[in-house]
Amino acid sequence: MTISREEQETIINYNAAEKIATVYTRDKTVIRRLDALVIEYPEHYRLIGETDIDKTYEMPKSFVSYRKPRKISENRLQEMRKHMRGVNAGKMEKTC
Repeated sequence: MTISREEQETIINYNAAEKIATVYTRDKTVIRRLDALVIEYPEHYRLIGETDIDKTYEMPKSFVSYRKPRKISENRLQEMRKHMRGVNAGKMEKTC
């Protein structure tokens, strides 16, 4: 079953009284990432429900994070662009 991009939602639910967060998702990318975490870290991540289009997980609330955006100087940004142009040019040479 195919669902629209708008329907591919992820909802993280937790409250101040509990140490567990519940993650409900229909996003296949999030499902793949959380499935990998369930396999690698079963002591922390747990699949608690699924249907043909969604999955629900539990994990420690402390694993939910909020991060500041990265600050990159214009000089560093130019260096990174130049580096990636070289990497991509090398890939093009190998495929030809």
